Amino acid sequence: HVQLVESGGGLVQPGGSLTLSCAASGYTGSSYCMGWFRQDPGKEREGVASIDTDGTTNYADSVKGRFTISRDNAKKTLDLQMNNLKPEDTAMYFCASGPPTGTLATMLRKPQLWFNWGQGTQVTVS
Repeated sequence: HVQLVESGGGLVQPGGSLTLSCAASGYTGSSYCMGWFRQDPGKEREGVASIDTDGTTNYADSVKGRFTISRDNAKKTLDLQMNNLKPEDTAMYFCASGPPTGTLATMLRKPQLWFNWGQGTQVTVS
């Protein structure tokens, strides 16, 4: 059983920064991809960034150049550094993990490909 726990969300002014963290416990899979998604109430879950075990990354166009995803395989942690935050970044942010069932770009477009999810952490930019 895999448990993912996010932290680091909060309220920030436009242009500000936040770092989200995700701690994994249990069997996480040596080859598992990890990713960040976000969701507003009434909207579909949207892929933000994904990373595989060798550090290859993929980002949604809306966050390229502003967000940086990173992972520590030994510590089983995943981070998302978010800079120059905009009001449209406001959402619940979720950590996810799963085996590589497609390219990172494909997995970012398809939340249904991910096996494990955290409970989410709220980010509000206002």
